[in-house]
Amino acid sequence: MSWDDLASTALVGTDRRPYNGDLLADAAVEVARRRAGRRLAPPPADGGRPGAPGPDASELPEPESSDTAEGRAVPGDATEGRAEAGDAAEGRRATGDATEGGRATGDATESRTAPVGAAGSGAESGGAGESRAVRAGSVEGGIADEEEQEAVGRRAAERLARILGGEHERLLPEWLAAAAATGRRVPPYVLPELLDRGRRDHSMRAHLGVLAGRRGRWLAALNPSWAYLLEEPTGETWELGSPADRRAYLRRLRAGDPGAARLLLESTWASETPDDRAEFVTVLADGLSMADEPFLENALDDRRREVRQQAANLLARLPGSRLSGRMAERARACFTIAADVMRVEPPRECDRAMERDGVKVKPPRGIGERAWWLQQVIARAPLEIWGPDPAPLLALRIPDWDAEVKTAWVRAALLQRDPRWARAMFAWDPIADLLTVLPPEEQQVLAAAFVREHDLDSQLIMVLGGVSPQWREELATAVLAKIVKVAGTQPWNLGELVKLAGERVAPVLAEPAARYSTEPAVQQVAALLRFRADMMEELS
Repeated sequence: MSWDDLASTALVGTDRRPYNGDLLADAAVEVARRRAGRRLAPPPADGGRPGAPGPDASELPEPESSDTAEGRAVPGDATEGRAEAGDAAEGRRATGDATEGGRATGDATESRTAPVGAAGSGAESGGAGESRAVRAGSVEGGIADEEEQEAVGRRAAERLARILGGEHERLLPEWLAAAAATGRRVPPYVLPELLDRGRRDHSMRAHLGVLAGRRGRWLAALNPSWAYLLEEPTGETWELGSPADRRAYLRRLRAGDPGAARLLLESTWASETPDDRAEFVTVLADGLSMADEPFLENALDDRRREVRQQAANLLARLPGSRLSGRMAERARACFTIAADVMRVEPPRECDRAMERDGVKVKPPRGIGERAWWLQQVIARAPLEIWGPDPAPLLALRIPDWDAEVKTAWVRAALLQRDPRWARAMFAWDPIADLLTVLPPEEQQVLAAAFVREHDLDSQLIMVLGGVSPQWREELATAVLAKIVKVAGTQPWNLGELVKLAGERVAPVLAEPAARYSTEPAVQQVAALLRFRADMMEELS
C-alpha cells in the first residue's frame, strides 16, 4: 500500500476502508523512513503485510541517469536519500558522511552492505561507531531486532499521543519519567516525534534510552539527528559499554559500594578520555567521604579544567580535606571581626595555588577581579569556620563588600550542601536554588510560609519552581488560597501559578482541590490533577 493509501485510510477510518494490519505501526515505519532519509517501502509483491519494513534502500533499483552512470551521488530531494546505482551494483564503498538527507558527501567510508546504522557514524567497517550501532540493535538487511521490552498499555499510549499533540504538553517529562521507571517502551508510532524532541531537549534523553527500545535505536542509527540516543545507557558492562553505560554502571556500584566504585575508576583513570574523566568524577558526589580525598586531591592536577573544577567542588564538601584547610586559611586572612563589625580585605592576586584549588582567575562580566576571587574563596572555605550558628554572622555590619560576602555564603551553602546555612540564607534572600539543599518536606514548609506572606510575582513563582514535586496538603492549600485571592483582583495574572499547581501538587489531592472552591481557576487545577492521576494509574 502506498503512502497516499495509508493516509487516506487513516483519514476515512478503517471501518469504511478495511485495513489488513496495524495501520498506525505501518504508517510509523513510513514516517521513520522519510525522516531518516530512506526510500519508501514498495508495495508487497508476495502478499506480505502492507507497510512492513522492506529491503534496505541500497537494494532498491535506481532510475537511470547520467549522474548515476558516471558514479556520482545524485543531488536532489534529501528525503529520498538516493545513492548512486553504479556503486550499489558493483558493491563498492560510497564515500561520505551520511547527512540528514541521506546523501553521501565528504571523506568517511562505509560499506553498502554494512548494517544500517554504520552510515553516519563516520567510522570504517568494524570501527567503534559501527560496533556501537550493531550493539544498539542494527542488523544485516536494515531491519530492527525484535523487541524484548513490553510496550506501555493502550490507554497510556493514547494519553502520550494526546500530550504530544499539545494537551497538557508540560506533563511530558513526568509521563516519560514514570514510564521509564516501569522498564517498558513507547509504541513505535510516537518514536519519530519523541526522538525529534529529544534532539532539542537534553533532559529527555536519559528516559528515551529506556523507552525507545530496540526500534528506537535502530531509527537513531538511520538518522544522524537522532544519533544521540546511541550514547544513552543500554545495560552493557563497564568493560564493553559506551560512556553512558559505564557512567550508569559506576553509579550503580557507587550506590552499593562507594569504595569499590572509586577503586574501579582509579584502575582505568589514566586511560580514560578527558571528557570521560570529567563525567566520571561527578559520580563520586554520591557517597562522598574522606576515603575519596586522596583520589580527588590528585585530580586537582588533571590537564582538563572541568576535571579540576569538579574535584575542587567535591573536596569543598569535605571539611577535613586538604583543600578545605587551604581555603579556610585564605578566608581567615580576608576578615577581621570586632564587636559587631566585619572588616573585609579580598585577595589581591590569584596565584597558581589558588587556581589549582578551583579559583577561576577571570571574572564574569560585571564583577571585579577581587570580588570574584573573594566569593570563590568563601564558597570553598568550610562553613564551620564561621561558627555553629549563621544568624550572628548575618547580623554583623559589613561596611565594604557586604553583598559579595553574603552572595558567597549563598554559594557556599549550595556548593557544600549545608542545610543549616541554606535555611539561614533563604531567610536572608529567598533564592529557589537554596531549597534544593533541604529535605522535600522542609522545602514545602518554607515555600508555604513564603506563599502566605508574599504577593504573586515572579519571585513567588521561582520559589515554587524550586520545590520538589508532589506537594502535600499544607503547600497545596496555601497555593489554592493564593489563587482564590488573586482571582478576585488580578485573574489575568494567574496563568503560571495555576499550571504550576496542577503540575506539582500530588494527584491524590485532586478531589480535595475540587471541593476547596468553585473558583474556575481552582477547578482548572483539580482537572489537571485528575488528568495526572489517570496518567499514573495507566502506567502502574
